[in-house]
Amino acid sequence: MAGMTGKTIATPGGPPAAVLVHGAWHGAWCWERAVAALAADGISAVAVDLPGHGHDPGPMGDLHGDAAHVAAVLDALSGPVVLVGHAYGGAVITEAGSHRAVSHLVYLAAFALDDGESCGDVGIREAASAGISHQGRRDLAAGYVPGSGGTVTLDRDVARSCFYQDCDPGTAAWAVARLGPQPLISLQQQPYAVAWRTKPSTYVVCADDQAIHPGLQRILARRCISAVEWPTGHAPFLARPDLVAGLLAGLTAGAHDAGCDR
Repeated sequence: MAGMTGKTIATPGGPPAAVLVHGAWHGAWCWERAVAALAADGISAVAVDLPGHGHDPGPMGDLHGDAAHVAAVLDALSGPVVLVGHAYGGAVITEAGSHRAVSHLVYLAAFALDDGESCGDVGIREAASAGISHQGRRDLAAGYVPGSGGTVTLDRDVARSCFYQDCDPGTAAWAVARLGPQPLISLQQQPYAVAWRTKPSTYVVCADDQAIHPGLQRILARRCISAVEWPTGHAPFLARPDLVAGLLAGLTAGAHDAGCDR
């Protein structure tokens, strides 16, 4: 299926799977280490290229088009599925995650949006109400480079320091070189559905994240049933894929046990 990558692909009637949705500017490539670690444990994992990202030919869509694309991927799986969203991918799984195949949502340093919220405004409003200070932090938006068709790319130095500061230099350079354009509209739209209100969910706070303030993450984490905190930057799937794989292995095992009980 276009837009799907992974060491193993879940099939109808098969075992539980983890479906991984990347954030803005990224692609399915960012999950390679986590997918490999899960595959080594015999766990099916599917990394999704959102429209126009990674190897997907596009065209790029908006939030709702991205969510519809993920829902189409889920249509090909029987479940149970642990659906994971990173950063902007959290907005995508918030809308797509009410799909019948999804048994659990995981927000990885992600936007667990509520009704009427967008990625762009939730950070400003919640940060202001909580008195969160960005003093001394690099401003990701300062690295926006306007592109065609309402897209933005990122200055490489800003991307490196905001996304990958705890990765080794080779990994950081590899990742920065693969970042692509992102439609700004997708960061300004509100989800049509709020899956975390009806599905079990886990939030992962990345305590050294330089892109999305950990203070904001802790606020959003209160919306989920459970939360964990890791001493990582914005991209633990590159810096600490063992943590990502360990969490998802446990959740997929739980999904399997729940399915056996039914």
